[in-house]
Amino acid sequence: MARFRYWLSILACSLGLSVTVYTTSAYGISLSNSLTIPGRSTDLYPFAGNSANQNRLGFFSDLYYDRVNNIYYALSDRGPGGGVIPYETRVQKFTLDVNPITGKIRKFRILETIVFKKDGQTFNGLNPELLNGDKAVLGQSFDPEGFAVAPNGNFYVSDEYGPSVYEFSPNGSFVRAFVIPDNIIPKAGSTLNYVDGRPTITSGRQDNRGFEGLTISPDGKKLFAMLQAPLVNEGVDNNGKNDGRYSRNLRLVEFDIATGESTAQYIYQLESLTDINDRIPGTDDDFGKSAQGRNIGISAITALNDQEFLVLERDNRGFGVDVLNDLADDPTDIPNPVASKRIYKISLVGATNVSGINLTGTNALPDGVNPVSKTLFLDIAQALSPENPGDWTKIPEKMEGLTIGPRLRNGSYALLVGTDNDYSVTQNDDDVQFDVCSNQDGTSVSKVPIDSYCPRGQRLVPGFLYSFRVNAAELGNFEQAETKPPSTPTVGLVVLGLAGFWLKRRHVE
Repeated sequence: MARFRYWLSILACSLGLSVTVYTTSAYGISLSNSLTIPGRSTDLYPFAGNSANQNRLGFFSDLYYDRVNNIYYALSDRGPGGGVIPYETRVQKFTLDVNPITGKIRKFRILETIVFKKDGQTFNGLNPELLNGDKAVLGQSFDPEGFAVAPNGNFYVSDEYGPSVYEFSPNGSFVRAFVIPDNIIPKAGSTLNYVDGRPTITSGRQDNRGFEGLTISPDGKKLFAMLQAPLVNEGVDNNGKNDGRYSRNLRLVEFDIATGESTAQYIYQLESLTDINDRIPGTDDDFGKSAQGRNIGISAITALNDQEFLVLERDNRGFGVDVLNDLADDPTDIPNPVASKRIYKISLVGATNVSGINLTGTNALPDGVNPVSKTLFLDIAQALSPENPGDWTKIPEKMEGLTIGPRLRNGSYALLVGTDNDYSVTQNDDDVQFDVCSNQDGTSVSKVPIDSYCPRGQRLVPGFLYSFRVNAAELGNFEQAETKPPSTPTVGLVVLGLAGFWLKRRHVE
């Protein structure tokens, strides 16, 4: 397929965004362009200067598009430091220009930085042991990963520590917590343990593999929260020991918004390691068996309608802090090729409610238990690097944000995918933080003291935002969420509408 690529740069809102524009043949889904958002960008948190743990811009652990108000939300996770450095967790409200003809994106601009809080105290990215002095007390330890907006404008946010699902007001104030099914909660025997991993915890979600994805049904009545990986006990290793890392079967949990209770659980099956490894040339770089339910996982889910969803599934390879940190320590290191960055369309029709079914000690599903159906929607790695879909320098590691953007004039939609750059921070065994710097292709890499400057020719790891143009037929029965517009006088709406029309006419390419 013919493919042309060129680079251009624009200055937008003092962020210095660079834009990569692609021209491709159209087969229902095509890459429109991408924005590269500098890693040194700051949000609107009240802090003078640029500090990773204060106001460095965090993105895109999740993305959400409020199509009624034409506003976007970018969720950042627990902050730099992997849960060992204090960080006030937050979400960014932003605007983005989407060309109504081409779907190309530009002019990323933060409107508001909203910090999550409860009873006057902010939620914190510190793990429960460090924040509360007790591994069994979750408190306000928070690792937000999934985001959705309610019809009344409230926020729903899922987290990995609990895992939890919370509701917040539009200013970030805590409203309520949803009731999490007991089989999902991490335990060491019968004791709650929100910090440790296997083999200490014996049931519930794997460490750092909680509710990675969250979406709301278009009618505003249900939430769907998705674990990143199988439960720690729902799988079995080669020696017959319980180990979810060997399983493909992770859980999708349905919640009733009115009651806050879970109403169903379904099984989503990750792509098999056999198929993933078959895409990697040779065998030296293949994933091992224990990577099935650990290094392969989901990152986001967004509803098409009450029964169908798009799910972002990926491996842990590609351009990002982890591989660059390894290269900084050993420049002769050869990064593994990317194997899986994909979006699937799934359906709950015919899937079995497994709320009362225990999969401990098995990698298979019992007879009569049907997982959600699943078909490939978009191979992102192939779209970004068609000549070499395994090229780690061209494909970011952590693709974690997914949302269906505005409808274009020809009836297609802009589909947006965002990356999490980990704030371009790593830390050593003593919890000392460093900024990770690199040139564009990773041939020049270094670690420098946190909040200092990168060497000449290098930069902090940026965030990437991709826009794909998707034919409406590919989305199928896509229903738009029922989000209320803000209360604005009718005259004001007319004036704003006329102004918006004039501005759109000015920006049509």
